Amino acid sequence: MLLLVLGALAVTAGRSDAQVPDDLAEQIRSIGRVIDPKATSQLFASRVVDKEPYAGIDVERDVHYGPAHRNLLDVFRPRDKSASALPVLVFVHGGGFVAGNRRTSPTSPFYDNIAVWAVHSGMIGVNITYRLAPRDPWPAGAEDVGLAIRWLHDEIGAWGGDPQRVYLLGHSTGATHVASYLADPRFQSVSGSGVAGALLLSGIYRLSMAVKLPPNIVAYFGAEPAKYEERSPLAGLLANQVPLWVGSSEFDSPVLESQTQLLKESLCGVGKCPAFATFANHNHMSEVYSVDTDDRSVTDAMLSFIQGRTR
Repeated sequence: MLLLVLGALAVTAGRSDAQVPDDLAEQIRSIGRVIDPKATSQLFASRVVDKEPYAGIDVERDVHYGPAHRNLLDVFRPRDKSASALPVLVFVHGGGFVAGNRRTSPTSPFYDNIAVWAVHSGMIGVNITYRLAPRDPWPAGAEDVGLAIRWLHDEIGAWGGDPQRVYLLGHSTGATHVASYLADPRFQSVSGSGVAGALLLSGIYRLSMAVKLPPNIVAYFGAEPAKYEERSPLAGLLANQVPLWVGSSEFDSPVLESQTQLLKESLCGVGKCPAFATFANHNHMSEVYSVDTDDRSVTDAMLSFIQGRTR
């Protein structure tokens, strides 16, 4: 999750055609734009299709991809091995730059639900954690994404994954870290970024020098406004050639709506319009908690983008 209060811009965007079940839509609307992981998770926990231990899926947890104590990932793969290497979906969680994990608790279905869905969709699922501020400020998150991509290119073949078809999915802060990784070749230890496509869901892409940032953002990006522009990923994303999918929810905060719209309009302005979706009747947390449930409004859109790149 991202905790951020900034000025907002009006947003107009196309919406996904898939529908949230009526009972869920009403409950999500009642939560509104508040980022409330607990209340939102309670709506979806019982609807997650797969429960641990996951049928037909092998899981290896706590694999080290780098030297830091939080450089850990979990790998989910089908138990029945495929005759050919599979695409890889890497999920980078949120947490406001100062918190978060690749699993919200040892018994939670979140964010295992994303990796399990990836396996059911014909991929290898990988969930990573990364270093956090204030101990590890900018650019630790982007550096750790780079370390994970390096590890995947060296090792994922042993799990049945195809290192040439790695897709990054970042949510909230995770989307910012993915964007920052793609935007700056200094963080890329694999030629051409090592990524076949990236999905950016409700992230921050450009910091404002004119607005006082909340403490968690300052803890990561620093207290010098003069450095915010160079540390924002927007400019680098405009020069990057990796195919992008950009998404947000109807009940994201106005700030996150404006950031998504800014990224979309900026990419279209240089002739690189991304695949794009705004999810009706979703909020900041429900867009990821809905994965692997009977609500397919978000996953249908994401899978369409990935399958369009893997054919």
